[in-house]
Amino acid sequence: MFEFSSLSPAIKKYLAITANYWAFTLTDGALRMLVLLYFYQLGYSPFALATLFILYEVFGVITNLVGGWLGARIGLNKTMLIGLVIQVLALLLLAVPSEYLSVAYVMLAQALSGIAKDLNKMSAKSSIKLLVTNENSEQVHSTLFKWVALLTGSKNTLKGVGFFLGGLLLTLVGFQSAVLFMAFSLAIVAMCTYPMLRGELGKTSYKAKFSQLFSNEAPLNYLSAARLCLFAGRDVWFVIALPVYLASQLQWQHQDVGIFLASWIIFYGIIQANAPKILIRLSGKVKKNSCQQATLWSLLLALVTLILCLAIYLFPHSNTVLVVGLFIFAATFAINSSLHSYLIVAIAREDGVSMDVGFYYMANAMGRLLGTILSGVIYQQLGLLACMSFAFILILLASYFIGKVKGSNITL
Repeated sequence: MFEFSSLSPAIKKYLAITANYWAFTLTDGALRMLVLLYFYQLGYSPFALATLFILYEVFGVITNLVGGWLGARIGLNKTMLIGLVIQVLALLLLAVPSEYLSVAYVMLAQALSGIAKDLNKMSAKSSIKLLVTNENSEQVHSTLFKWVALLTGSKNTLKGVGFFLGGLLLTLVGFQSAVLFMAFSLAIVAMCTYPMLRGELGKTSYKAKFSQLFSNEAPLNYLSAARLCLFAGRDVWFVIALPVYLASQLQWQHQDVGIFLASWIIFYGIIQANAPKILIRLSGKVKKNSCQQATLWSLLLALVTLILCLAIYLFPHSNTVLVVGLFIFAATFAINSSLHSYLIVAIAREDGVSMDVGFYYMANAMGRLLGTILSGVIYQQLGLLACMSFAFILILLASYFIGKVKGSNITL
């Protein structure tokens, strides 16, 4: 019979971190859908809806940078729990009567949610590095890749589930009751995981200075630039252009758009979580340098994007071509994202891992912000095909930068 007490301390901490991260991700996805649907019902314009999430993305950039430094100073277990507490506060702020929910007020609550999300994510990703023994062996790197892939992939799958959860809660109990329920649930999770996350996980042996957040290491800078371009290349079409295109050009109903986006994210997360198994099956027993694999997969993603551009140009009103093409993109993108996530954890310093990971995910957040802005501007002026063309250029740039990551011969 399975006994939790028989597990190793590292596995217990991994399970606690994963449970914490999963609970947060569910509420993050649900809250986004709740805000979009509820304020659309209140009569907010599409532009006003978009502004509600601007500070969410902006503070993601800031939090990853500052959060990495904070994690090095006080420990990653503390920054993870701080993220949960801030998310509970953000949810409680939104539980007020609807007449108090102005655009500025909701932007403030979303800013807090953005801070909480990136504190939680940075802490979870950084912690994995410290739970795997620091031996330079193939087995250790293989274990690290599996743990990172599972954590990241399951997060994206649950974010898609959160979209469904948000819509369901809004229908069943209404906006205020839904956010109160999520705040209460997160508070319970924080109390349950706290005993397993005590200590000073990730706290540096030296007093980390804020100036040390900006990396002088070329591999980390190139990897961060690749991440920025990779996620800008996704969000330049995914965030605004695609939903609007599906509704306005292909005449999809709003609920169908939401179901498709949620399904796309869930599929993407499943592939991401299983990336280690997929790569082993594709390459057999041959072990390749992980940086070389990342470069090859990035070039493959660029090729998929180019083919998708041509397909949209030739069949602009085909539901089948677009849906099939986007799911192929999702699978290829998921492998790329999983490889990138593994690489940053693998090459990050053990003493100061949160600062390296924080800097890297700051670039990730900047990519999302850039992609979001470009998605609206380019689609409004030139359409979806232009957005996909920009995605192709950005992913090519990601391929170039990931190819410049050197000094690491770690294998998968």
